[in-house]
Amino acid sequence: MSRAALLVLADGRFPAGGHAHSGGAEPAVAEGRVRDADSLAAFCRGRLHTAGLTAAALAAAAAHGLDPLALDEAADARTPSPALRATARKLGRQMMRAARATWPSPELDALARARPRGAHQPVVLGLTARSAGLGPEDAAHCVAYETVSGPATAVVRLLSLDPFHATAVLARLAPELDRIAEQAAEAARQGIDALPAASAPLLDITAEAHAAWPVRLFAS
Repeated sequence: MSRAALLVLADGRFPAGGHAHSGGAEPAVAEGRVRDADSLAAFCRGRLHTAGLTAAALAAAAAHGLDPLALDEAADARTPSPALRATARKLGRQMMRAARATWPSPELDALARARPRGAHQPVVLGLTARSAGLGPEDAAHCVAYETVSGPATAVVRLLSLDPFHATAVLARLAPELDRIAEQAAEAARQGIDALPAASAPLLDITAEAHAAWPVRLFAS
């Protein structure tokens, strides 16, 4: 297993399209629910323990070798918002392009053929991790970190928040990221039926509203 591969996959500069998405932070800022470092931390913590846990488990399961098509269906069932389903598949398509160029594998090729319009991003990320020689917990760590780093980066732009303060939020969440990754990887080892389905209804509601905004800085 290559720790360097883990760093490449988790790097925000990996060309998977995540920089264009706020993870729900843009509508949260607009509604005043995120306004400073403390409220950003609360937002990220809530996202991590709900949507983040669910996505991390899907990625861990794909890295573990479970059927990616069945996992894609499980991801659909766990994503009630049509806007978020569309976003997940768009990001999955972009992740697939980057993954096949970086760590080509027959498994990635097969999923690309089966889901030409894109599979859910956590499933693609997990399969990418597997192709890179990484394990379920590595994939879960990538998703857990992405769950909070995306909103933190977005809020720096949306509020002109001091990037040092945003980074401090991420650093303080590190123990929780570890626990979520461990929990996700353990669930993945028990099969698809054991995967968590934690949800964040407010994220679903605001995602639908955000998708209808005529002007927005982020795609989601």
